[in-house]
Amino acid sequence: MDRLSPKAEEILESLWIATVEGDEVGCLLSELGISADAQELNELIEQAFVEVRGERLHLRKEGRPEAQMTVRRHRLAERLMMDILDIQGDEGNEQACAFEHLLHQGVDTKICTLLNHPTTCPHGKPIPPGTCCEEARQKGAPGIVPLTELKSGESGEIAYLAASDEKKMQKLMSMGVLPGSELNLVQTFPSYIFKVGHSQFAVDDTLAREIHIRRPVK
Repeated sequence: MDRLSPKAEEILESLWIATVEGDEVGCLLSELGISADAQELNELIEQAFVEVRGERLHLRKEGRPEAQMTVRRHRLAERLMMDILDIQGDEGNEQACAFEHLLHQGVDTKICTLLNHPTTCPHGKPIPPGTCCEEARQKGAPGIVPLTELKSGESGEIAYLAASDEKKMQKLMSMGVLPGSELNLVQTFPSYIFKVGHSQFAVDDTLAREIHIRRPVK
């Protein structure tokens, strides 16, 4: 299969989110910002990935695997930008949108492995698993998620801290929140209360998102 253009990949991504993750029946061409004779649309039609019915574009079963992997690449890019490179907000989203189109020929697998096979993006949406994720689970390799994604009573090893400024980092470290330490989450509302060693701490949602936990595979 020929490599799809970035715009064609974005169309597949929009279709997956609207129809597979959402409850939409196709997407209006006008909502996607494309015309019926758009080049990127023709790319997808030639691959039998999509079909046009009236004013709506529909994702065919032949296009689902590629659409799923397009969403996977985008959400891995978001994790890389926001968790590792600390590029947040609109800039982080923009950089992720640009970077996702480079995650081909196994690069997505390398990024996923670097991030230790995350299961959700920074916005809490699922990251479709790749072959590397399945292999890691079979080997018992854990996944890494922000503290905010744990439930009360869950435990895990602190993998890394992604604090956005030095003061936050110092605060976390002074609390004993260090990579390699075991953390047990006690409650999630109205604040996140957790135990590290024999000490118990409370942090707000913002700080909790910056503590990344290596969660054991169930």
